[in-house]
Amino acid sequence: MPPHTHVFLGRQPILGREQQLLAYELLFRDGLIATGNRAEILDPTQATATVIANAFTELATNEVLGPYRGFINVDEEMLFSDLVEALPPQLVVIEVLESVEPTPEVIARCRELRSKGFSLAVDDVVQVQEAYRPLLAEADIIKVDIMRLGFDELSVLVDTLKPFGKKLLAEKVETAEQLEQCQRLGFDLFQGYHFAKPTIIVGKKLNPSQIALLRLLSLVMQDAETRDIENGFKQEPGLTVNMLRLTNSVSSGLQTKVTSLRHAITILGRQQLQRWLQLLIYTTPKGGNAAANPLLQLAATRGRMMELLADRVATRNREFADQAFMVGIMSLMPTLLGLPMEDILAQLPVALRVKNALLERAGQHGQLLNLVIATEHPDDPELEEAIERLPGINLDVVNDCLSLAFSWANHLAEEKPDDF
Repeated sequence: MPPHTHVFLGRQPILGREQQLLAYELLFRDGLIATGNRAEILDPTQATATVIANAFTELATNEVLGPYRGFINVDEEMLFSDLVEALPPQLVVIEVLESVEPTPEVIARCRELRSKGFSLAVDDVVQVQEAYRPLLAEADIIKVDIMRLGFDELSVLVDTLKPFGKKLLAEKVETAEQLEQCQRLGFDLFQGYHFAKPTIIVGKKLNPSQIALLRLLSLVMQDAETRDIENGFKQEPGLTVNMLRLTNSVSSGLQTKVTSLRHAITILGRQQLQRWLQLLIYTTPKGGNAAANPLLQLAATRGRMMELLADRVATRNREFADQAFMVGIMSLMPTLLGLPMEDILAQLPVALRVKNALLERAGQHGQLLNLVIATEHPDDPELEEAIERLPGINLDVVNDCLSLAFSWANHLAEEKPDDF
């Protein structure tokens, strides 16, 4: 089997100044998972070409991206390839790697691609050498690696870059302090583990809507009366708006639009109602664009992917799949609520195997959660190990489920995000 017949797709969110989701950087991984070994890539450019081609055909990346755009890394050889021009300009941003020398031919090629409707980003800028000025002038977005610079150096670099009139993207933002500094310096876009890698914020106080949602979720899980659930929503009008919005956005198969909470509760049934309550915990309380929240996107993707994988591990076991969805959604609640998982679970009557999976990564649900988390970091060696521990799962299955989960999470969005 050729070394690049398998493709794995990951993505890292790119956010605007209000921390709204605007785009993803697409992350590709190539390897032979079935043997437990990484493939030896003899021709990196050809491998990347195969990966990109597969991503826009087999993985239906337009569905994976949804209303958002995808940044795709290209080296010099890929920059000049015909394959780049086969990509849909409205969906992608061509990210020119730092290894590309700004020769006159490269500058001319960038100018040609822009004339064909492509947006360009220049990667990993940490200084402005005279030779790179023509390349920066052709870019739409300049990505700055903030980890390689002190604050004073970063401030000087930003002052140097601003006259180019380009969007500035701070990459490798890993802390709230770095985010605040970059916002103060005038960066327009932000990317890094601060947004994509879950961390617990200690001491965060729950807002009233989140408290109400946890109370409502507990009612549903205990099969309370519909009127009690409806009354709980009526005390939180913002949650009512979000509930109807989320329900309508994923209920395209219904003949009529959901117009009231009682209607939603009746049509959805308790199982689906429980799911949307879990999703609503990640949304803003006033009915804003919930799907622009990267944490909601990540939680929704985890839940749906775990459900799809669970169907492969335990075929036709609806309870097992439902509990897998719950584990995926709830796995990010400590990040959102700033509470230990133990405190969150104390408020909800979850099944023992759900609790064990969330607290200890125990059982098959815990193994599924480890696998799904590993897909968020495509270079993580844990991915191969996690796949090998689960019967009926291989890289092709992971790819299929991940693509479907991305698409499902993206369909929570109703409006196209603002462009750059």
